[in-house]
Amino acid sequence: MINLEYSEHRVNSVQTVNNDLFILSVERNDLEFIPGDCVAVYTDQDKSRPYSIASGSQSNELRFIIREMDGGEVSPWLMKRTPGDVIRITPPFGWFRPGQDIGDAPFIFLATGTGIAPFLAYMETFDRPPEHCLYGVRQKADSIGFSELQNFCPTQLAVSREKTRHHHGRLTALLPELPLTEDTHYYCCGLESMVNEVSELLQTAGVNLSRIHREVFFHG
Repeated sequence: MINLEYSEHRVNSVQTVNNDLFILSVERNDLEFIPGDCVAVYTDQDKSRPYSIASGSQSNELRFIIREMDGGEVSPWLMKRTPGDVIRITPPFGWFRPGQDIGDAPFIFLATGTGIAPFLAYMETFDRPPEHCLYGVRQKADSIGFSELQNFCPTQLAVSREKTRHHHGRLTALLPELPLTEDTHYYCCGLESMVNEVSELLQTAGVNLSRIHREVFFHG
């Protein structure tokens, strides 16, 4: 069923990051959102997918980190947009609130791939950094905002498909290096396999499920 509630936004740019990974930037048009929010983006054929907003709440544009999927109904169409094209976006929605509504409790970010988006939105909006950030990508060139994150908080990059000066392997191998305390909140965003594995490992280490916040990304 088509959601007829949406606003129109002109494309500012489509920046290819690496192969099938790109950043879509559109005019904000006063759309109000909270870091962690998603919106559904429509094609001209009324196909839609949810994408997390990657820009700060004070930015004058909306940015989305998107991976083009072979056979996808939305991402290939978005990658072909050019400046001035108009796309339709629904009002923001979601419940993932990294670093928010937890008082003075410490918190940690864990992301894979495009799951870094809500954490970049947080970084551009708030001054209080997480205790640590783990960021997993397939290739070093897939990392977005890594240098900014390093300046914002202690950040480790895990690169799974090539050897670099960073950790070679999966993000989960770095978990033993994280501080595991009863009052720390852990925000996991990205592929379902990572989110589930991290959740299980944290619970096994004694972290209460109420302090593990999850957002799973699907592509299309």
